Amino acid sequence: MAETTTVRVSQKTRDVLQQLARQSNEPMQLVLSKAVEAYRRRWVLEQTNRAYAALKVKPELWAEETKERRAWEQTLADGLEGDQ
Repeated sequence: MAETTTVRVSQKTRDVLQQLARQSNEPMQLVLSKAVEAYRRRWVLEQTNRAYAALKVKPELWAEETKERRAWEQTLADGLEGDQ
């Protein structure tokens, strides 16, 4: 069994979590885990978008990044098969 711990949440959050668990027929712990993972993924994408936006306002750095990306894209045509 996975190790667990206690986390304090507001009553409103607990009620929503309980309702989602009932509706999805999944344990509250699983619903919470899925919610945290979805939030983590969204946060990573937002941070990535911010980093690219900051890079785009610096023409020299943006040119470097696009040059590197083009170099990586050429590896798709290297004639090698996928996972072998």
